[in-house]
Amino acid sequence: MTAAFTMPGFLLLNDGLQPIAFNSEAVQILAYPTKPERIQQKTEFLENKIKFSLVDKRSDSQLEFIKEYRSGGRQYMCRAFHIDCKGQEVALCTTAVILERHYSSVAELSDLLRQFDLTPREMEAVTLLVEGLTSKEIACRMDISPNTVKAFLRLVMLKMNVSTRSGIVGKIVGPHS
Repeated sequence: MTAAFTMPGFLLLNDGLQPIAFNSEAVQILAYPTKPERIQQKTEFLENKIKFSLVDKRSDSQLEFIKEYRSGGRQYMCRAFHIDCKGQEVALCTTAVILERHYSSVAELSDLLRQFDLTPREMEAVTLLVEGLTSKEIACRMDISPNTVKAFLRLVMLKMNVSTRSGIVGKIVGPHS
């Protein structure tokens, strides 16, 4: 069911969202359909792409990144980690961004979840969990309380024979036979 494994894109950014370090996969993901070798100024290209494509413009308060990024027909989960650089100049590093390919189509995910005899609402909660949403975000999308989301996920854990939220995700995005 899952496609061949691809390396995630990785970006290390300073507080001005300028890339300090990045891997070739990040350039490939963000440059598509342009071939990365055709980009002359990769750092400037990435800085613009980060500011205009990865930063969540709907967030009024602090800097937030989008949860999902589409590159061509591929879908990537975008996870940002704010780094505390104690003893270092603040401008040196503030955020690490990881772009991980999301392989499961909705149809494939639904088929997989049916194997565990999940209710439609449990399937909905798991689908949103796999997208990288928090319990609070899932609750908003499903128009239920965060405690109800936690109850759904506890039932799913029992049905999938796992003990953590990451265990649920692992059963879904991990290798299948």
